[in-house]
Formats: sequence, C-alpha cells, structure tokens
Amino acid sequence: MDWTGCDLVERVPGRCSGVPTVVGTRIFPDTIVGDYELGSSVEEIHQNFPSLSMEVIQELIRFAESHRAQQVA
Repeated sequence: MDWTGCDLVERVPGRCSGVPTVVGTRIFPDTIVGDYELGSSVEEIHQNFPSLSMEVIQELIRFAESHRAQQVA
C-alpha cells in the first residue's frame, strides 16, 4: 500500500528499515488495515494496539479504502 499523502504515516530512515509506520510508533499501518480486512473490529484492533486511538485506526482504514478505490477507478 502506498501511504504517500497520509499525515498519520511516516518513513524514517533507520526505523523499521524505512518501512512506513504510524507517526511516532513502530506500528505498521498495513498491519492495522490487514487486521481489519481479516475481520477484526476497530475495537479489537485498539485492544491490540492501545497506543493508537480509535480515531487514528479508523482514519488509517478510511485512507486505505479510499486510496484503493481511486486506484481501481
């Protein structure tokens, strides 16, 4: 997933090999979205990643869904 343009995601050289992470964390946004796509609810994801607010989790999911929809169109 290309996270370019998502303010909640950053790439920091030397952190997680430069793979995109949620700002200020070592959490991969692809993991969050992947968990959601596999059937986890936002609440369940929040329980697994309590350092992320439910709003951040929801926004990551919205961004991914919107970005994918644009690529298909």
